[in-house]
Amino acid sequence: MSLSSTTVLAGDAAAGKTKSAVCAACHGANGISAIPMYPNLAGQKEQYLAKQLKDFKAGNRKDPVMGAMAMPLTDADIANLSAYYASLK
Repeated sequence: MSLSSTTVLAGDAAAGKTKSAVCAACHGANGISAIPMYPNLAGQKEQYLAKQLKDFKAGNRKDPVMGAMAMPLTDADIANLSAYYASLK
């Protein structure tokens, strides 16, 4: 599925918050990384976050750590994580 400007994601931010525990080690508990080499996720656009996770999962974007982290995510997990991080300031 490609994301277009008209795509509406139906992510559940509360479920994404629960799923994000593993992300906190690199991206911070609230999506703000304390380590400069890891990007902040808080406040990013939902569609952007979903696209990046899908690209890591599909191997279209290469990173050994993120590829492995994204591989087991379902479409619902990706939508939920994206909704959660997009909801943060």
